[in-house]
Amino acid sequence: MTSVSVQQGANSALRTTRLSLPVEGMTCASCVGRVERALKAVPGVQTATVNLATERADITFGDRADPQAAVGAIESAGYAVREETTELGIEDMTCASCVGRVEKALRQIPGVIEANVNLATERARVRHSAGLVTTAMLEAAVEQAGYKARRLSAATASSDDQDSERRENEARGLRRSLLIAALLTLPVFVLEMGSHLIPAMHHWVLGVLGEQRNAYLQFVLTTLVLFGPGLRFFRKGVPALLRGAPDMNSLVSVGTAAAYGYSVVATFIPQVLPQGTANIYFEAAAVIVTLILLGRTLEARAKGRTSQAIKRLVGLQAKTAHVERNGETLEIPLDQVTTGDVVFVRPGEKIPVDGQVVEGASYVDESMITGEPVPVSKGVGAEVVGGTINKTGAFSFRVTKVGANTVLAQIIRLVEEAQGSKLPIQALVDKVTLWFVPAVMAAAALTFLIWLIFGPTPALTFALVNAVAVLIIACPCAMGLATPTSIMVGTGRAAELGVLFRKGEALQALRDVSVIALDKTGTLTKGRPELTDLVPAEGFDYDEVLALVAAVETRSEHPIAEAIVAAAKQRDIKIAAIEAFDATPGFGVSAKVSGRTVSVGADRFMTQLGLDVASFLPAAQRLGEQGKSPLYAAIDGRLAAVIAVADPIKETTPEAIKALHALGLKVAMITGDNAATASAIARQLGIDEVAAEVLPDGKVAALKQFRSHGARVAFVGDGINDAPALAEADVGLAIGTGTDVAIEAADVVLMSGDLRGVANAIALSQATIRNIKQNLFWAFAYNAVLIPVAAGMLYPINGTLLSPIFAAAAMALSSVFVLGNALRLKRFQAPMGIESRPVGPENVKV
Repeated sequence: MTSVSVQQGANSALRTTRLSLPVEGMTCASCVGRVERALKAVPGVQTATVNLATERADITFGDRADPQAAVGAIESAGYAVREETTELGIEDMTCASCVGRVEKALRQIPGVIEANVNLATERARVRHSAGLVTTAMLEAAVEQAGYKARRLSAATASSDDQDSERRENEARGLRRSLLIAALLTLPVFVLEMGSHLIPAMHHWVLGVLGEQRNAYLQFVLTTLVLFGPGLRFFRKGVPALLRGAPDMNSLVSVGTAAAYGYSVVATFIPQVLPQGTANIYFEAAAVIVTLILLGRTLEARAKGRTSQAIKRLVGLQAKTAHVERNGETLEIPLDQVTTGDVVFVRPGEKIPVDGQVVEGASYVDESMITGEPVPVSKGVGAEVVGGTINKTGAFSFRVTKVGANTVLAQIIRLVEEAQGSKLPIQALVDKVTLWFVPAVMAAAALTFLIWLIFGPTPALTFALVNAVAVLIIACPCAMGLATPTSIMVGTGRAAELGVLFRKGEALQALRDVSVIALDKTGTLTKGRPELTDLVPAEGFDYDEVLALVAAVETRSEHPIAEAIVAAAKQRDIKIAAIEAFDATPGFGVSAKVSGRTVSVGADRFMTQLGLDVASFLPAAQRLGEQGKSPLYAAIDGRLAAVIAVADPIKETTPEAIKALHALGLKVAMITGDNAATASAIARQLGIDEVAAEVLPDGKVAALKQFRSHGARVAFVGDGINDAPALAEADVGLAIGTGTDVAIEAADVVLMSGDLRGVANAIALSQATIRNIKQNLFWAFAYNAVLIPVAAGMLYPINGTLLSPIFAAAAMALSSVFVLGNALRLKRFQAPMGIESRPVGPENVKV
């Protein structure tokens, strides 16, 4: 929080600025001292007090207040000021130039680290130092740049409702303005152009109205168009022009004002114009406004369709919940449900929030989360997710997560963040669009001068018409929408396919990968190993060895340990208590069981213990060739048995591997299994490369090895041990059924836990980037080709000139083309045919 206090003395004014910054990384009193000394050394700092308990630094500045210098001093001392992200809704942006100006205004605020503005979503995401930047400062900067800003609510649904209502009002206003403009423009167009095209009509107009009254009527109607429906362009364009930051509205304002102003002079004081140049262009001004309003209306409609994925997700949220309060069941609004409440769910109802079943049983449709159409059985103790659909039975559950913490809210947030992100491919666009409008205005001025000096008679008329055409035909809007609209539709379609892009950059990076590295357990396999073999050494009994080994494995959380314990329980073997348990990651575990020392692990663990596994090598090799994972058990210093577990391959894995190969990708597997087992699984699945016997901390090294030949690598995993590898890979994809740690480290989350989602994600990434390139080519080619044509480049060759009316039509349709092309991604067909299917309202009882 920043506060400023001003104290007046008798002869002078003393101004002080107080600043409170959250400091991270302090652990002791020495840290406090270092931060205080660093702050007191900053010029202008009067006092600096650091509190270890609250982790805050309170600073008082004198006349020379430099908060950014204080942040720099803290960072130089080895600590950090906590960062925050603020989201703003931005209004009145019309083109890519607006985006650049808002970003520039936000980035100039001291303490702002990064600011990204999205034209399609009309949102800004600002990353800044906490305590140094306030929402009011951000809003003021945006308003000073000529736009409106408002902080978005933390509740995704409410902010979406606000945006939807605002956009609907905007679309309604555009439709109304378009209708009025069209009704007023049609007579002007008919009177002017009809007279040119139909000789009989020309004589009729002259006979009934006369040339002067015809001009007066066009003047009245055009004035109503420009200062009625067209006033929106002047209200935004003229102030932007006066600020020295012209935008698309400025181009329209100057172009229509030039045509209108010239026509007014030609109508009322024609004597001031050179002989033969007193022509009127009222129809050009009126038609330009009407056509651009048509383009804006179509654009608003298309924009609404680009955000349908978010609307569908928000629509999954229940509005109310049946909560047990004081012995009775009450229906209350969702925002009044709190953690710990017990909620009752009837058949056919939406589950309102996340929780754990405490009574009853049912089947739940979780297709909106997993993409799997088969309802999942839920009994006491099972987790349920808000937004999913209860199918048959009735049950009660205790609420564990509400509001922004629910799974559905997190999914919505991830999709919104991905839709609002900027891809590296957009960097060039941002640089060009910042200077595009001033360059167009300069080109129009140059066009006017060239035609005025070198053009044929009447030179002034030619100069005016061509300059107006240049102003009107330029379309920065198409360039601004080219990338964000494709991202919006692409990430929305991805969510329908059960693919969540946590980072928008991954949408582009995934397109460039050439190697897919897959963790074996839980990714290729079901992650539920089963004990298949136990071969005891001479002198050891099967059940005796299994009892001792199972006792040790009760302390381990590894899936293989669970399989061994489950096998012992199936045989009704009593499992004894243990002591002195010790685990060596990547090797094995050991403990004391009923006075006996038991060790279980890989062959390298036995070697580490000084035991020779040679006698079991033939059996281990045979098991490995069958795709099973051999382990060894040692009891009291003697090799007691070789044990084999098998983790069944997921039914969809072979199909997914084929799909990845069909996309031209090399598939690699990373596993801790021995080489024989890993090779057997690789042969079975058609995997190209294998990294076997990899320790948990060795996955990063394996990825670096795959990348050593210049390949870009994507890693797919699901466990805690996978988090470093997910972060190291060029793109990390986490199986959504895995741990939160893994998902946090990933760039992409596959909600279904189905490996086929990887092929879908890559195919969609390729389709989206291809779509973006098509849009960018159109946007740049359109302007590069048509601006010179509008300037009259073809006139010396074949006498062709572009009417401002046709220029307006082309400009209006250019952004509509970009939006229409982006919307094609909604029809993207997933190569593997799995997708989330949110249940429609017709199937849900609310």
